[in-house]
Amino acid sequence: MDAANPRAENNWGHIVEILPENGNHASTKAEWTILVRGGNPADEKVGAQFHADTSANGWFSCPDNAAVDHRGRLWITTDQGENWKKASGTADGVWAVETEGNLRGLSKMFYRVPVGAEMCGPCFTTDDKTLFVAVQHPATDGVDQWEGFKGKLSSFEDPATRWPDFKPNMPPRPSVVAITKKDGGMIGL
Repeated sequence: MDAANPRAENNWGHIVEILPENGNHASTKAEWTILVRGGNPADEKVGAQFHADTSANGWFSCPDNAAVDHRGRLWITTDQGENWKKASGTADGVWAVETEGNLRGLSKMFYRVPVGAEMCGPCFTTDDKTLFVAVQHPATDGVDQWEGFKGKLSSFEDPATRWPDFKPNMPPRPSVVAITKKDGGMIGL
């Protein structure tokens, strides 16, 4: 078994936390620990690891990109590709993961992408009041497995979604989304 990958059959990914010696980020030595292991925690064969209070909607599979807000919370975006049905059974998105204290490893779903898309590139403004995310290739990955589109592939004439415009004469398109709170406050509070 590879020490850096404690699960040889690691299908659903994990987040490795690197801990520099004595908290000195210029140190040449560090230890590491697994913060979370992706996959369905209800399936013992998967070996998922999340905080015990993570809800049925709070766990994720196939972490792909990450950002850290100014409170130290980790924001994970996912890319399950064609495996979404086996990985989580639902669309990709962005999750907030607590990194410290009693809630360490608690993951909460924040935003889901449209059918067939992946979420990537999370980035906060310096005041944490806007979270930018990129929605890639909507109506592409595994759409033939979605209820309501079962067995069909998406096409220009008949796409699985017309996100983001939802107009009958517009195809689905990748987009950058800016997420803000109605009250103008910080994201995740």
